[in-house]
Amino acid sequence: MHNAPTTAPAHSKPSIYEPTQAGVIFPTKPTFKNVESERLHLKQRLVAACRAFALEKFDYGFAGHLTIRDPEHPELYWTNPMCVHFAQVKVSNLILADHKGRVVEGRHAINRAGFVLHGAVHEAHPDIVAMCHAHTVYGTAFAALGRPLEPISQDAAAFFEDHVVIKDEAGQVAVEEKAGLAVCDWFTGVKAAIHQNHGLLTASRHSIEAAAFWFIALERCCKQQMLVEASGHKPVLVPPDKARYSREHVGSEYIGWLHFQSIYDHLVATQPDMLT
Repeated sequence: MHNAPTTAPAHSKPSIYEPTQAGVIFPTKPTFKNVESERLHLKQRLVAACRAFALEKFDYGFAGHLTIRDPEHPELYWTNPMCVHFAQVKVSNLILADHKGRVVEGRHAINRAGFVLHGAVHEAHPDIVAMCHAHTVYGTAFAALGRPLEPISQDAAAFFEDHVVIKDEAGQVAVEEKAGLAVCDWFTGVKAAIHQNHGLLTASRHSIEAAAFWFIALERCCKQQMLVEASGHKPVLVPPDKARYSREHVGSEYIGWLHFQSIYDHLVATQPDMLT
């Protein structure tokens, strides 16, 4: 669907990367005839995000949870099932839950820490449609420093003034509702958070694809900064004006969605079972 040839739109382009040349193949946002087809599309992309996390080796036992808001019932969200490896998540084993953690569709249990954090954010921010969290190696290590990423590269500039460091509930497993309430307010106007002594979280007002890609990118940036600092040399930072310029052009929700399209196509071609 998203690889159909496209012509230059009459409206303003969402990105400078959108081609002006007619007839070339370029991903486009899908349209839906009904809510059922939209729901299936969202569930397929949620599964792809889980499979992408498996490829990135973001698994850590049952830790890690990804969510997408239901298009018909925004008070409900789809998420990966408890104790199912990211590589084994498929459309048929996703679960639908409410903000209180009650499973309303699906056979598996829900990750309590997942609904405490994600449920609180989804409920407090109706504009946020998707979230991602996993216990990754570099993100968790960098979170122990309790400080934000520096704009050491064009990649890192995508998060410049667009992520926060959350110190509330630092290091304490989020299994009580008050933990979610302490975290949710920090997601106003940003796409990512570094939760001190815990790890990385991303939120999207656009799509699960954007939330997933920016999580992958954030983990990568944490790794890069730690590698640079381990060299013993002080990195040359991108100046603030140039970092903002880069963020505007390569750090938007749309760009995150666009990046994920090649990941989705690869997964469909190599792991077709995910759609069952």
